[in-house]
Amino acid sequence: MCGIAGLLFKTPTANHVLGHALATMLDGCQHRGPDSTGFALYETPAEGLRLRFLVEENDQAALARIRKALAEQGATLKSERREGASVVVEVAHAGEIRPFAYAMEHAAKLVSIGAALDIIKDVGTARDLDDIYNVSAIQGSHGLGHVRLATESEVKPEAAHPFWATGFADIAIVHNGQITNYWKMRRRLEARDFEFRTDNDSELIAVYLADKLAQGTPLETALAQSVDDLDGTFSFLVSTRDGIGFAKDRLAAKPMVMYEDDSLVAIASEEVSLNRLFPGQPLSTTEPAPGTYRTWSRSI
Repeated sequence: MCGIAGLLFKTPTANHVLGHALATMLDGCQHRGPDSTGFALYETPAEGLRLRFLVEENDQAALARIRKALAEQGATLKSERREGASVVVEVAHAGEIRPFAYAMEHAAKLVSIGAALDIIKDVGTARDLDDIYNVSAIQGSHGLGHVRLATESEVKPEAAHPFWATGFADIAIVHNGQITNYWKMRRRLEARDFEFRTDNDSELIAVYLADKLAQGTPLETALAQSVDDLDGTFSFLVSTRDGIGFAKDRLAAKPMVMYEDDSLVAIASEEVSLNRLFPGQPLSTTEPAPGTYRTWSRSI
């Protein structure tokens, strides 16, 4: 079943903290996915890159591989810290992102790369992750969230969502549904030397969109094309360094509801997640029509 959420603050004065707001939204729809939870959070862009890896505690061999790969790729390690099931490193790197990202993926399980993006995901609920990673304290401009009901893969941190666009910086996705032409589209991308780390169709959507953006296609155009190119039932949210967007298939079997005012736009699988942002207040919400798409850019 799963549940998705997205939030973008249009102005710096929006009366919410990004991490706390997304955690609150996901807590409202946790019944849709009790197995694992994840967040894609966009903070003030840094001068370098943030990389988050899944590394078991006391796995010194994985840490050694990460450090070695960073050195081989000409990246300067600025900081390193452990958070829950992951290790976060901040680096200075001036080279191309794709070869760098693939090299780091070969060193350890890489969750995300970005100047602004940080993906936090693990087994457990939104409250569990908040306790471990202090998500509620994270301030930023926009982000995505996901609660997962495991149906086709194991319950483990790497199977949780969001997924980043492997090989690209600052692009992430959350998705509810199933892409039935997954292997056809994946083989086309692999023929162009793109790499994948999972068999999850959400990773495919992220790479598909990131490739279009890298070729100069505007996000809204890429989302319009996705409605035609992707077969199956889907509602997904995508985030970039500059904003968020959504797309729905033409059957609209997967739910999505939206609220927008002068300060923010919030999207979720269920209205209860939106109500959690404004307790006790009546909201005028809308449900995006079948086959539609839309984007929003941040002004922070």
